[in-house]
Amino acid sequence: MTPLYYAVSFVLVGWHKLFSTVLDPASGAVWILSIIGLTVTIRAALIPLFVKQIKSSRNMQLIQPKVRELQKKYGHDREKLAQETMKLYKDTGTNPFASCLPILLQMPIFLALFRMLDQASKKDKPHGFLNETLAKQFGDSKLFDTIPVSGTFLQSDGVAGVMVLAAVLVVAMTATTFLTQRQLMSKNMPADALSGPYAQQQKMLLYVLPVVFAVGGIAFPIGVLVYWTVSNVWTMGQQFYVIRNNPAPGTPAAAAKEERDRAKAERKGLKTPAQLEEERLAAEAEAKREERSQTRQQPQRQTKAQRNKKKR
Repeated sequence: MTPLYYAVSFVLVGWHKLFSTVLDPASGAVWILSIIGLTVTIRAALIPLFVKQIKSSRNMQLIQPKVRELQKKYGHDREKLAQETMKLYKDTGTNPFASCLPILLQMPIFLALFRMLDQASKKDKPHGFLNETLAKQFGDSKLFDTIPVSGTFLQSDGVAGVMVLAAVLVVAMTATTFLTQRQLMSKNMPADALSGPYAQQQKMLLYVLPVVFAVGGIAFPIGVLVYWTVSNVWTMGQQFYVIRNNPAPGTPAAAAKEERDRAKAERKGLKTPAQLEEERLAAEAEAKREERSQTRQQPQRQTKAQRNKKKR
């Protein structure tokens, strides 16, 4: 965990120094803002992985009909089915595990922040760039002078504000997790991808992940709940942007984008990309028809003598 402590504390302390120029460095507000800054920094660094996740998730949706064909063809031979499925993934550039990468990479960071905050509040223990002075500030910091950043729903020490804020954050964390997954399934999955093993996996994530976060969230410190809630909001917003502007083909989001493009083009007196593509395909088809008609062999004209001879 030591490298993670240094990496997380470096970003956290950097944001703390920035916010301390205008606010009390020992206040809970500064440390909460520093945690938000840490979250934004990490999520920004994970954007390339998010792009890969979206690409892989889209490919997984689009190849589901082919996967079902393989299951019908090789259902009796699991080894052959696995080989052909992996070949399909390779040929289409699909990584079935890419959708889990952002959350898997965040878990060690989440754990490092949890332990740093927990040990700073209980033992004033420093980690990485979080020295003893900063660790004590971090562990003792309070929001509104009453709600400790290290407080949890289960260990509120009788402070009602801790339980209320922790409950609100747990609900927000659970709701954003659910809405993010639902947004993906309802808007950016084609109809033929809503059945089969992949769809079942997505449905399981839709209902299981929020329950996991809700159950575990009551034991998380408020500072950690802030990190995960902000991260979820970032994910939901980032996903909304991608789905709206670059939806998967054959999905409700794609139909909605095409309608927006058509309405926008009509207002400006222009043609949409879909209309231009239709015109291009129609022009190509017409050109091929003309080419076939020109190359078709015309019947030779015969003289009168040839026609009379043919009759005899």
